[in-house]
Amino acid sequence: MVDELPPVLLKKLEELRERAHSLEREAEGPDLLKKPARSKPLFQELGKLRKILALAERMTKSLVLLREAEACIQEGSDPELVELSELELPELVQGFNEAKEELLTLLLTGDKFSDRNAILELRAGTGGDEAALFVRDLAKIYARYCERMQWKMKTLSITENDVGGFKEAVFSIEGSGVFQYMRFEMGGHRVQRVPSTETQGRIHTSAATVAVLPEAEEVEVKIDDRDLEIQTTTSSGPGGQHVNKTESAVRMTHKPTGIVVFCQEERSQHKNKAKALKLIKARVLDHERRKADAARSAERKSQIGSGDRSQRIRTYNFPQNRVTDHRTQQNYSLTGIVDGQLGQIIKDLLLIERDEKLRDL
Repeated sequence: MVDELPPVLLKKLEELRERAHSLEREAEGPDLLKKPARSKPLFQELGKLRKILALAERMTKSLVLLREAEACIQEGSDPELVELSELELPELVQGFNEAKEELLTLLLTGDKFSDRNAILELRAGTGGDEAALFVRDLAKIYARYCERMQWKMKTLSITENDVGGFKEAVFSIEGSGVFQYMRFEMGGHRVQRVPSTETQGRIHTSAATVAVLPEAEEVEVKIDDRDLEIQTTTSSGPGGQHVNKTESAVRMTHKPTGIVVFCQEERSQHKNKAKALKLIKARVLDHERRKADAARSAERKSQIGSGDRSQRIRTYNFPQNRVTDHRTQQNYSLTGIVDGQLGQIIKDLLLIERDEKLRDL
């Protein structure tokens, strides 16, 4: 009536139990106080493992009760117990299947970066001013989604155009499981609508690209000061008189990779430097992650969550009030998406990723 976990996943659960025990010993040991940078990733990993193991225990208990009920029905010696077991059986099956589905999603989706905070980068593509306005609208969608998820979204850098659109916008997002969910937003986004500047009511098509980078941990990315070229200049755009008088804006270049970032949102040069360095570290980590992905690209069968910016992942069709995700091949309510209701799309993508990996076992 129900299918248990494949042997390979049962083996993986045993490995995770051993890993959790190892981390618990480390957490209780005296050496952790000497390594403050180790504390945060340790407890993040331990928290995730405890969640997985709690689900596994729930699934196991449900299975035991289910098998007992089935045995009672098959034996049939006590009519009252048989009747009670038959009444309980559907609920036990549902409880087992729900725990199993949730456990499979945790075991088979994401990677070691899943629990990280993230850097969100939005850039206007084809479409001129309308593309920049679309980027501004995407930023609002993500801000509303972050509110729903109780995440903190902070501006790192915004470059506006003359009509109030964003040619480029960079944000940091902090919270539980940010990268696990936001990674599905990576890629090309297309919008079809009548621009506010269009006088004849014609529908235009514009595009934007979205990149999502896992935030780098201090122990992962070491940036040598000698590898950084830092230039300061006056800020531009709205913000008051200080933007023309104070050299608070920072352009930072990581010479080994050629990565360049520009931050001017803060009035303080020191704060802009800190933001720029945070962004540099995330991009360097992403650079290394992409090299590793490229090395095993021949094995990848799906582009879901791969971060290929050239891949068109979603179309926002305003005249028909629908959003089409080209990976799930489903339509969603544009009104809901504009209000930050991305949960169903992301849930569908997690299920696709999970089922693909399950077939490969």
